[in-house]
Amino acid sequence: MSYEIRLKKKYREQIVPALKEKFGYKNAMEVPRLVKISINQGVGAAVSDKKLVDSAVQEMSLIVGQKAVPTKSKKAISNFKLRENLPIGAKVTLRSDRMYEFMDRLTSVALPRVRDFRGINPKGFDGRGNYTMGVTEHIIFPEINIDKVSRITGMDITFVTTAKSDEEARTLLTEMGMPFKSSKN
Repeated sequence: MSYEIRLKKKYREQIVPALKEKFGYKNAMEVPRLVKISINQGVGAAVSDKKLVDSAVQEMSLIVGQKAVPTKSKKAISNFKLRENLPIGAKVTLRSDRMYEFMDRLTSVALPRVRDFRGINPKGFDGRGNYTMGVTEHIIFPEINIDKVSRITGMDITFVTTAKSDEEARTLLTEMGMPFKSSKN
C-alpha cells in the first residue's frame, strides 16, 4: 500500500466535483487547480551580516522540505548600503506533492499557531486567480526550533492557480482549507 497525500486526495475526490457543480464546468480539466506555491523571504539586515541569509536559507529549507536558494540584489542602492549581486533573501518554489504537503501543514498546523488568529486577509488576490499572503513570524512552523533562531523574520507565500477569476481561486483555496476572514469582521 502506497502513501497518498491527504490534500491531493481531497482535491481529486471532493473539491473537483464541488467546483464542477458550483461553476458549471463540463470537463474536469476546466476545474481550477493549484500549480505552484512560491515562498519568498527578504532579509534586510543581510547587508551588514552575510550569515543571516545562510540561516534564512537553512530555516526555509527546513520548513518546506526542499532546498531554498539565496536571492541577490539586482541593482545597487546607496541609501540602503546595497551593492549589486549581494545576497539579500531566500526563495523556494514548490510543485506537485511537496506543494500539497506544505499547504496541508500551513492550513492545519502553522496558521492556527498564529497569535490572535481570526483568518487570513481575503484581499490578497491579484485579479488573475493568484493569491499572496504574508506571514509575520516564521516560527509558527513546528519545524523551527525557537531556541536556535537568531532573528524572527516574515515571509510571503504566493499560491499560483489556473483559475481565471479571483472568485474561482478563492473558492478553490477555501475548499482546500484556507481560513479566509469572513466579510463581517
